[in-house]
Amino acid sequence: MEDIIEDKTFTGIDFSSQNFEMADYENCTFKDCNLSNQNLNKLTFTDCVFINCDLSLAKLDGTALKSVEFKNCKLLGLNFSHCKTFLLAFSFTNCQLNMASFYQLTIKSTSFKDCKLCEVDFTEADLSNVQFNNCDLSQAIFEQTNLEKADFRTAYHYAINPALNQLKKARFSSQEVIGLLNHLDIIIE
Repeated sequence: MEDIIEDKTFTGIDFSSQNFEMADYENCTFKDCNLSNQNLNKLTFTDCVFINCDLSLAKLDGTALKSVEFKNCKLLGLNFSHCKTFLLAFSFTNCQLNMASFYQLTIKSTSFKDCKLCEVDFTEADLSNVQFNNCDLSQAIFEQTNLEKADFRTAYHYAINPALNQLKKARFSSQEVIGLLNHLDIIIE
C-alpha cells in the first residue's frame, strides 16, 4: 500500500463523488460517510470504527478488516468472504447486513447485536461462540456451518437444520427453538 493513514476521523464524506484514498487505515473513524459501491479492494483497516456509514455493495477483494467495529451501518450485499482471513475480526451493532455473505469464513466469537441479517449466507462458516443478540435471521442460510456454543437466545426468525450443522452447546430460547424444526415441514399447534 502506498500510504498509512493513522488516527484520523472522516466525517460526512460522500465517497461516491470523491475518490477513496488507497491506503492502510489504522485507528481511524468513519462517521456518516457514504462508501457504497466503492472499491475497497486490498485496503487494510486496523482498529477502525465505522459509524452511521453506508458500505452497501462495496468491493472487498483482499481487504483486511482487523478489529473493525461497524455501528449503525448499512452493509447490504457485502461479500465478506472475499476479505483477507489473516487476523480477520469485526463486530456489528445495529447494522443492516441483508444479503451479505460470510461463506466459508472463520469468524469465531464475532458479535452481532441488534442487526438485520436477512438472507445472509453463513454456508460452511465457523461461527463457534458467535453472539446473535436480538438479531433478525430471516432466510439466513446455515449449511455445514459450525455453530458450536453460538448464542441464539435473543435471535429470531432463524431456520437451522440440526442435521446439516454443528450445534453442540449452542444456546437457544424456548420461544424460538421452533426454528430448528422448520426443515421437517411439520405442523405444531
